[in-house]
Amino acid sequence: MNVLVCISNVPDTTSKINFIDNDKLFDTNGVQFIINPNDEFGLTRAIWLQQKDQAIVTVVTVGDISCEPILRKCLAIGANKAVRIDYNALDGFAVAEQLKSLCEKESYDLIICGRESIDYNGGMVGGMLAQMLGFSYITNCISIDLNGNEVEAKREIDGGIETLSSSLPIVIGAQKGLVEESDLIIPNMRGIMQARQKPLDVLASVNSSVKSSVDQFEKPPVKGSVKLVDPENIDELISLLHNEAKVI
Repeated sequence: MNVLVCISNVPDTTSKINFIDNDKLFDTNGVQFIINPNDEFGLTRAIWLQQKDQAIVTVVTVGDISCEPILRKCLAIGANKAVRIDYNALDGFAVAEQLKSLCEKESYDLIICGRESIDYNGGMVGGMLAQMLGFSYITNCISIDLNGNEVEAKREIDGGIETLSSSLPIVIGAQKGLVEESDLIIPNMRGIMQARQKPLDVLASVNSSVKSSVDQFEKPPVKGSVKLVDPENIDELISLLHNEAKVI
């Protein structure tokens, strides 16, 4: 089985975020980048398939050379090989087209994307890639069982969990639940050393369409001050909620 795991290079949520060029560009100076968490859940599930069914796991990202450290980390976690498509991704549609170009050259049975990335939270790439390839697509996936060519998956929906059946090839959108945080693999020294010997291929980009653009970024407003009320002074609390917060 050939498994492709799509990886996004995203800012660590503890990083201080700033914008430049009249708030039109994200300032990467001083920002620590990590594997998108939803993608890491998917990668861990793929490694389980590798260990159980001898699946070949390839990781891919769309971006410039600054993305290669996270690909090396994926190799240290256990992926067999890595691919970087050399392209400055401007929107989700363009990313899906770049991934499509790789998937048309190779034959993948299972393609795992994160349900969304934690930078733009678009949640678009997996669905668009599946449509371009003519594959089935299941997002918000919290469980997947493979029996030959048959797939049974569970995904979160409003108010419950939905169980779906499909067949390979398929694209899934991974999230927490597909594996748990405690299952995530921390690269050890052996894995880090082995990662240096594994292939990391750089592919030229293909012509793609950009369907959207950024007009401007805007930070959330600074939180206002708070008022502390003595727990014994219920009347003052009620007065503030009624007259200032106007919630009662």
